[in-house]
Amino acid sequence: MKQLRTGQSLSFAQLAEQSGLSVSYLNEIEKGKKYPRADKIALLAKALNIDKEELTSTELTKELAGVGVLLKSNFLNELPLDLFGIELSKVTEIIASAPIRVGAFISTLVEISRSYSLLDAHFFTGAMRAYQEMRYNYFEEIETAVDDFFKKEKLSMEGGVSEEQLKSILQKKHKYKIIEDELSGYPELENVRAVYHPKAKRLLLNDKLTSTEKVFQLAKELGFLRLKIKDRGPTSTLLKINSFDLVLNHNQASYFAAAVIIPRDALLADLRIFFQKEKWDAEALLKIKRKYNASPEIFYHRLTNLLPQFFGLQKLFFIRTIHDTQKNNFEIDKELHLNHKHHPHGNGLLEHYCRRWSSISLLNDLHEMQKVGKYVGTFVGAQRSKYLGTEDEYLTMTLARPSHPKPHLNTSVTIGILVDEEVKKKIKFIDDSTILHRVVNQTCQRCPILDCTERAAPAIEVEKREKRKAVQEALKKIVEG
Repeated sequence: MKQLRTGQSLSFAQLAEQSGLSVSYLNEIEKGKKYPRADKIALLAKALNIDKEELTSTELTKELAGVGVLLKSNFLNELPLDLFGIELSKVTEIIASAPIRVGAFISTLVEISRSYSLLDAHFFTGAMRAYQEMRYNYFEEIETAVDDFFKKEKLSMEGGVSEEQLKSILQKKHKYKIIEDELSGYPELENVRAVYHPKAKRLLLNDKLTSTEKVFQLAKELGFLRLKIKDRGPTSTLLKINSFDLVLNHNQASYFAAAVIIPRDALLADLRIFFQKEKWDAEALLKIKRKYNASPEIFYHRLTNLLPQFFGLQKLFFIRTIHDTQKNNFEIDKELHLNHKHHPHGNGLLEHYCRRWSSISLLNDLHEMQKVGKYVGTFVGAQRSKYLGTEDEYLTMTLARPSHPKPHLNTSVTIGILVDEEVKKKIKFIDDSTILHRVVNQTCQRCPILDCTERAAPAIEVEKREKRKAVQEALKKIVEG
């Protein structure tokens, strides 16, 4: 209807006069809020000088064909629009207002996604990350559910919940059967940490898991139960993602698990003491992590939950970096940016990340120690990283460790906090002279610091940029001469 009305240059008032229908009623029809009865359709068709069959036909005009394809697909229904406060009718209205241009834009995005082999899973996980960032990765309703869980089960809220406690709750109260040796009979599943069989309530745990990893899997199962989540995948990490709800549900259960392992109030008390230290104390940070028997990933994700909400440290990022020591390849496989997109982030350009980042330099240090046969547990370091060509400087705290159970993989997790005057007041050790200061950049290929001793690749993108600049300057001389 909107396409026909605007195509005939009719205002709402003009169409209302010709059809005998009110402006507000016509407006609600175009927004998809109301569907007219047969007699109203006849009035509209007459006013628009078309047959009523044309007005209700499922065969759309060329201009609206792209919109039709989009609406018939499940794409819009899969978007978690409600979580972002967006009405589906508003999106449809935008699309219908300029169908050719919007259709071309959508087609462009589809082509880009095909070129870079992007899947629905990438979209859904990206939407999940955006939702976390919008909420500053803090969910009070899940924190409350965890508090209720601790009270009901009479567990200590000081941290350190044990594997035996969680097993007992699952087995006795929820009739779970927990089996730790069955997955070994399926070599294809060697990297799957847990599999859940809902009908038999059987939880199969990989027998190679550490105690810390088992605790997380058990706590995540309790998260599904306590949060009353039904739609879930059978494996600990989603192997097949076909909806945003599935990603959201697993994320909520994981959040619950992390909050059970590291209770909010206990960690807040520890962090207040830690941030009041005058000197950077790596051992104190490790001591807090060990207190909760948490992996570095869980510990740092818990920091992203609490630092913005309770310390006002909202300008921060989290990244996890994997080092394949056999290929000497670094990959960022997890990241979260709060307040805005920060400088260090993953990319699909196959370029070499700046080796001056603490997340990578500590992994290199870890590997050097491994090569000479030194046993290394968790490696920790702090750094003040100033980004070349900007005023942005971050305090980064990194934990690096061998990745279990693959001996050729090492992992680091990094929290980066944008340094400003408020941060300096809240973190006493931030100006400690023992903390290394470094100028860093994005990737070697795009970095103009030519005398960098850590450089892993030539600055080819810088050279291309300089060549383009020289071409433009030469053309300018010709045109202005």
